[in-house]
Amino acid sequence: MRTRILNGLLALGLSATAASADDTLKLAVGQRGNWDTSVSEVGQRVGIFKKHGLVLDIVYTQGSGETQQAVISGSVNLGIAGGIMGALSAYSKGAPLRIISAETTGAKDLYWYVRADSPIKSLKDTDGKILAYSTNGSSTHGIVSAFMKQYDLKANATAVGGPAVNLTGVMSGQIDVGWAAPPFGLDQLDKNEIRIIASGNDADVFKGQTVRVNLVNADYYKSNKEVVVRYMNAYRETIDCMYKDERCLKAYAAWLNIPLTKAKRTRDDFFPPEAVDPDRVIGLDTIVKDAVDLKFTPQPLTKDQLADLIQIPPR
Repeated sequence: MRTRILNGLLALGLSATAASADDTLKLAVGQRGNWDTSVSEVGQRVGIFKKHGLVLDIVYTQGSGETQQAVISGSVNLGIAGGIMGALSAYSKGAPLRIISAETTGAKDLYWYVRADSPIKSLKDTDGKILAYSTNGSSTHGIVSAFMKQYDLKANATAVGGPAVNLTGVMSGQIDVGWAAPPFGLDQLDKNEIRIIASGNDADVFKGQTVRVNLVNADYYKSNKEVVVRYMNAYRETIDCMYKDERCLKAYAAWLNIPLTKAKRTRDDFFPPEAVDPDRVIGLDTIVKDAVDLKFTPQPLTKDQLADLIQIPPR
C-alpha cells in the first residue's frame, strides 16, 4: 500500500515537472481572424506549439500599431503582423524591438472598399473623403501613405481601427472608404453590399515586398533566445500544416465559425504559400528608401542597423 502511494506521489511530481516545462509566450496579434495572423492560434489549437514546449497567451489588437506598442512596452514578448514601416520607424528612434521573421509579403489580401451605392469609383475620387487605415505604424497605414503619394491624393487619411469598425462606418456613411482583409467582408462582397476600389498591391512600393513582420521585445530576446527559436520552429511547422494538412484548415474554420469553403477561399485566393514565407524579408533595399520617402524614418537605416534589427532564427 505504502509503495503504491509513494509511486503515485512520484508520478504526480513527474507530471507537475513536465507541465511546468512548457514556456509561456505572450503574443499581441493584429487583426483577429486574418489567415496570415492566425498561424499562432491554429498551431496552438492543433497541438503544434505544445509539441515544441510552448503555451501561447494571445491577445488581439486593432492593428499593428497597437501590436508594436505592446512589444516596445514589454507587456508582451512577441508582436505578430507588425507593419514593416512602423518597425523601421520605431527602431530608428531607439525602441527595443527586433524582427524575427517576415509575416506577409505582398499586399493582395488588404483591400479598400466603398458602399455599393457610393459615387467613388477609384482612389482618385477620394479628395476630401475619409480614407481609412487601422492604426499608426501599421501595414495599412504604410499602404495608405503610399496611395496618397503615388496618386497625389487629397483624401483625409484616418486611423479607424479593425475591419468590423470600418464596415460599420462605411455602411452608416461615417467613413467613405474602409479597409478589410479576408475572410472579413467576403459575404458583403458576394451580396453586392460593398465594392472594392483598390488592393494593397495597387501601392507600387508594397507590391511584391514584405509588408508585415513578426517582432520580439529586444530585452526578452536577449535572455530567451532559445524560446523564440522554438516558437519560430513551431510557426514554420504550422504554416506547412495550413497548406498541406486539412486539420489546420478545419481548425481555422472552426475557430472563426465559418464554412470550410470560405476558409479555403481565403487561403487559396488571397494567400499563396510564398506570401507567408517567414524566412525572407523581400525588397529590403527598396523598403528602406521608401521608409524615408513616406516619412517613417528620417534617413535610411544602415546595413549594420538592419543586421541588428532583423534577426531571423535559422531553420
